[in-house]
Amino acid sequence: MRRYTAWKIGGPADALLEPKSVDELTGAVQIAREAGVPVTVLGGGTNVLVRDGGIRGLTIRLAKSLTNVEFDGDRVFAAAGVLYPVLANTTAGRGLAGLQFATGIPGTVGGAVYMNAGAYGSETVELLDWADVLRDGEVVRMPNEDLGLAYRKSVLHEHPDWIVLRAGYTLKPGDPEELKSQIKEFRAQRMSGSPNKPSCGSTFKRPEGDFPGRVIEAAGLKGTRVGNIEVSPVHANYLVNLGGGTARDALQLIEHVRATVREKSGIELESEVRVIGEP
Repeated sequence: MRRYTAWKIGGPADALLEPKSVDELTGAVQIAREAGVPVTVLGGGTNVLVRDGGIRGLTIRLAKSLTNVEFDGDRVFAAAGVLYPVLANTTAGRGLAGLQFATGIPGTVGGAVYMNAGAYGSETVELLDWADVLRDGEVVRMPNEDLGLAYRKSVLHEHPDWIVLRAGYTLKPGDPEELKSQIKEFRAQRMSGSPNKPSCGSTFKRPEGDFPGRVIEAAGLKGTRVGNIEVSPVHANYLVNLGGGTARDALQLIEHVRATVREKSGIELESEVRVIGEP
């Protein structure tokens, strides 16, 4: 699975499916569940750590498979596998404003709903109308208010067998050139402030009234390594894979960072990384 995760970490999956349609996805899930085979869903493989033992059962990867985008005036309908930066560029090109922040989120539409992804002061909850979710074999359209969207979480965290299939947004008219310029500026900010090595993106959630990168750096942890996973000298909230790093290394470093920050500042950092698979 290291081939399918941004961290370049992860053991083997028993079976991997990249469905070409919602029907293929729902059919595969039904067959797997009738056979008692566990199902794991991956979006873009960001914000996720696959353990070194890999994933048992069926793994379904939505990135680069379910990628349809449709428009109806100021409304946008995007399949779960659409990459968020791609959606940002596509909507900006149509003169629709609101999703520029998504250029800084290297995940998918499905992952963005799951995590209420946000960047540059904006979050998915502000624009999302609904999400089509596969629940107990049926596709249910869940409105924004039923998704329990909060800081880096949603009701989907409590229901790991639910799968986001599609999302609908309402945007506002804007000037395409101005929107593209804003996206370019956001992208430049991200490139200058992020390490150019494999990572899962931000590792820890914001502690109240502070920033994780600042408290980690203040604890003297920049450059700290476990195996080949390092607290980036560029941005302390990124744990980067220097090459050949393992999930075991990453988990040990996450716990070391949390313990050190707790000891030195009393702040309790919470990881926003989804850990899946077996040791």
